[in-house]
Amino acid sequence: MNFAAQLFYSSYLSERLERLYAPRPVLKGSEENDPFWQRDELRLGSGQPGGSFKSGPVTNGTVGRRPTLIEPERLKDFGEEDLLNGDVKVHETKVSESPEIVLMDPPKTRRLSEFRIVPRPAPQFLRFEDISAAAFRIQTELQKTPCTYSRLSKQYGMEIYLKKEHLHYTGSVKERGVLYLLCSLTQEQQRKGVIVATDCNFSMAVAHHAVELKIPVFVIMPSCCSSPRLRIYRDYGAMVISYGSTGHDSQKHARHLASENGYMYLEEDESAAYLAGLGTVGMEIYEQVPKLDAVIVPAAGQYGLLAGTAAAIKHLNSKILVIGIEPESFPLLLQSLKTDSPVKDIHSIPNRKLYGDLMERSLGENTFQLAKKLVDKVISVSEEDSLVAMLRFQEFERSTVDTEGAMGLAAILAGQLPELRGKKVAVVVTSANMDLELVRQCVDRALVLDDRVSKFSVQLGEWPGDMAKLLDFLSREDVRLLDVCHRRQGDKTDLFKAKVECVVETRDRTQSAQLRKTLGERYPSVCWLDR
Repeated sequence: MNFAAQLFYSSYLSERLERLYAPRPVLKGSEENDPFWQRDELRLGSGQPGGSFKSGPVTNGTVGRRPTLIEPERLKDFGEEDLLNGDVKVHETKVSESPEIVLMDPPKTRRLSEFRIVPRPAPQFLRFEDISAAAFRIQTELQKTPCTYSRLSKQYGMEIYLKKEHLHYTGSVKERGVLYLLCSLTQEQQRKGVIVATDCNFSMAVAHHAVELKIPVFVIMPSCCSSPRLRIYRDYGAMVISYGSTGHDSQKHARHLASENGYMYLEEDESAAYLAGLGTVGMEIYEQVPKLDAVIVPAAGQYGLLAGTAAAIKHLNSKILVIGIEPESFPLLLQSLKTDSPVKDIHSIPNRKLYGDLMERSLGENTFQLAKKLVDKVISVSEEDSLVAMLRFQEFERSTVDTEGAMGLAAILAGQLPELRGKKVAVVVTSANMDLELVRQCVDRALVLDDRVSKFSVQLGEWPGDMAKLLDFLSREDVRLLDVCHRRQGDKTDLFKAKVECVVETRDRTQSAQLRKTLGERYPSVCWLDR
């Protein structure tokens, strides 16, 4: 095998040497010679072995004239030189520059007066995001109140849903705003404590929730405040201090204590946190009552509740009507809407026992603007309608509310909202804080206003059995006798006569009208008295 390999290699080497030193034929222009197959034949000097560099004239850096090994057309690929039959032809290379950048003319300077100034929209005082944040914050502390279908719906021709905010721990809707307001205080303010000086639903809510949040709370009350009310504040856990003879004295002393000790003096105002907390009522109503048409909100002493609820409802569905209710004796919002500015002082004094929260209240600018923009209608109700509405709550809903809480239903009972017939309506029942004795007086007055308690007088003879006949007649008419008074000493002309005064209670107005008719036929001398 080694001998065969050596023989093959020697034959290959001799063939290569013969090809290398063999005389070269002259290439014609038409013949093609590939330089890449002949690169091993490239050498310097003459084509003969043993030749020197001086064997021929030097031309342009080359020895003699020998055929080129690379075709001229192939050299064009290199872009700089062409080799033609041994001569080097130098080409001039042009460097192409990048295109010139032409700058635009600067803009023409305009005067400030030529620009159209677009005013920025004013920031919203109460946003829906604030109400939503308040709802998320207080959901763990406050229980969601029910919004139930009322049995009064068929009687008044509409679907009435009662949002029972009076079922809160302190019996008032103001717990929502107060709780979020206390949670919004800084840690330093919560550490030092808060102080209030008015006997109202707002102060009761502050006393309760401040203790629950472990915030020191002080309640300054005048000496005229009733003992049961003071006991309520103490039961909540607040520090109660009696000072002064009027509410102004206690408020002045509370502000003095707040400035000296660093307490946070709280009063019902139109702060954004307080209104956002009250606005959560609108969110719950929208969730609980589908396809709602209108919301009726009492505005007395709680204009923040009306503004906050309207902001939430109108954001969720702008087609839902928002109607505000206030008493005829204190139409603060109605007067403000007429003058297009919040009224600070109105020349009317409401009933202090029925509308105690109205005595120290005023309508703020922000609350007024929200109500003006979002509330569709504001109406006023009389004191008599509110008392009858309280009676309806006790009879049909088995619950006791105060006059402020009953104002929403009073507007429906009085027939002031005929456009809502056949629609789905939610009524906010705001509060139920009223003394027991005052509740009894209100119920008695409401029975008279509803024509169910009547008083009459009749003249009877002094013969035995006349009084028994009258009582027997009343019993057969199924009438409840509440009071009777027998007077023998009458006028000088009424000889042998006795005057009897009776107070009776009927089931409804129909029975009362029937009693008046039959009693007038039986006793022509009957005289009905107004209580």
